[in-house]
Amino acid sequence: MLKHIVMWKFKDEAEGKSKAENCRYVKERLEALPAKISIIRKLEVGINEYPSPAAADMVLVTEFASKEDLDSYAVNPDHVKVSEYIGKVRLDRVVADYIV
Repeated sequence: MLKHIVMWKFKDEAEGKSKAENCRYVKERLEALPAKISIIRKLEVGINEYPSPAAADMVLVTEFASKEDLDSYAVNPDHVKVSEYIGKVRLDRVVADYIV
C-alpha cells in the first residue's frame, strides 16, 4: 500500500475567489475523485482549522495499491483537471509518498 500526502498553501485570492472559497471548492472536487477513479483506495481532504505561518491551508491523504496506481492517478484526466485548478490558486505544494 502506498500513501500519498500533499499539502498546499493557497493564495489569499485567486480565480475570483477568496482563500476560504478556493479551499472549499478544491475540497469538493478532490472528494469527488474516488467515484471517478477506482484505483483510489482511500481519500481524505482536510482544511486547516488553525492557521499559522508554518501551517499548510489544506492536506490531501490518499492511498493506492501501488506506485503504478499512483502514476496512473497522476495522469487521469479527472485528477489533472483538479490539479490544474490548484496550480492557479496555490502558493506552495509539498508532497510525501511512502509505503505502509
